[in-house]
Amino acid sequence: MRQRFEQQMNLRTVAIADVKFPLKSCDELPPVLMALQYIFITPSLNEKVFEILEKKICAGKKKTGRKGMDLWHLLVLAVVRNACGTNWDTLETWSNHHELVRRVMGVHASAFIEDEKIEFNYQSIIDNVSLVDEALLKEINLLVVDAGHKLVKKKKLKHSN
Repeated sequence: MRQRFEQQMNLRTVAIADVKFPLKSCDELPPVLMALQYIFITPSLNEKVFEILEKKICAGKKKTGRKGMDLWHLLVLAVVRNACGTNWDTLETWSNHHELVRRVMGVHASAFIEDEKIEFNYQSIIDNVSLVDEALLKEINLLVVDAGHKLVKKKKLKHSN
């Protein structure tokens, strides 16, 4: 049974909305993670993206059984893999050890709770992330691009007044 994702907040976690990114970096990963953060914190976009994911990934599945990888984790890893052109080994390393990726996934733990650290198994990553195909990413991308256009239009309207 898959679920969307609700970040379990405690004193040792950073809210996905509060994740800070290196703005002077030329690496391709921070802008990708910023876009994912925007999806997560924008309610209307978040709802549309999760509806698409549920329609494709959860359709026809019983709502019982073992909990699968959260849809948010699946989306973050699929987008990162696609945008950065990584292989499965790199994706597994990033999902378990890259601080920015883990913060955007909502699972980054401070040194105080290393024993409670959420780990993503290599085979689980392959089995789950491969469910997000190119057509699904294109459909989500269209939503994100549309939201970006609306955001730019709002900014232009503010500055022209």
